[in-house]
Amino acid sequence: MFTGIVTDIGEIIELEQRGDLRARIKTAYPTADIALGASIACDGVCLTVIELGDDWFEVEISAETISKTIIGYPGQNRESVAWNVGRNVNLERALRVGDELGGHIVSGHVDGVAQIVQLEVVGDSTEVLLEAPKELAKYIAIKGSVTLNGTSLTVNKVDGNCFGINFIPHTKTVTTWGQMELGDAVNIEVDTLARYVDRLHAAL
Repeated sequence: MFTGIVTDIGEIIELEQRGDLRARIKTAYPTADIALGASIACDGVCLTVIELGDDWFEVEISAETISKTIIGYPGQNRESVAWNVGRNVNLERALRVGDELGGHIVSGHVDGVAQIVQLEVVGDSTEVLLEAPKELAKYIAIKGSVTLNGTSLTVNKVDGNCFGINFIPHTKTVTTWGQMELGDAVNIEVDTLARYVDRLHAAL
């Protein structure tokens, strides 16, 4: 379980296909405090640590995860991996009992891929318009929460399948959002509460 509050920007330093894809990610986290088998959200994808170094950890990524996230975007196969060596990724360690819940409840189970369709600088902030898959758009509401590349964000506007987010300078500095460009694809996880509300409504 996570909160969507990014605590480090990692860098992919190695990718290797060994049946599943293995990724080595450089981090500022003290790796002596990370246990093998621990969960770390990488661009919002909950991945399991399988190996550790002085300043890196390694994760294994299944074909199913690759097909459902930006790791394999565009396309639906292992050969279309969008992650590459040198890419920066948002990182968050799993929530511990007693930690501050600064964002919202995030599972790390990505629902799909959204795409940036508009970027506009307004003052020091950046307004971003994204298009969500049609089947996920119904879960996105104005002033509701959404997780994009592992970042807990508030929705400012909704227009059909598109929704708007405002990024303040701080968010752009401490996450990879300062590097995003028009047309980029991002992992999206909708608010769990919205899913339950929809399920209960359908059952009535």
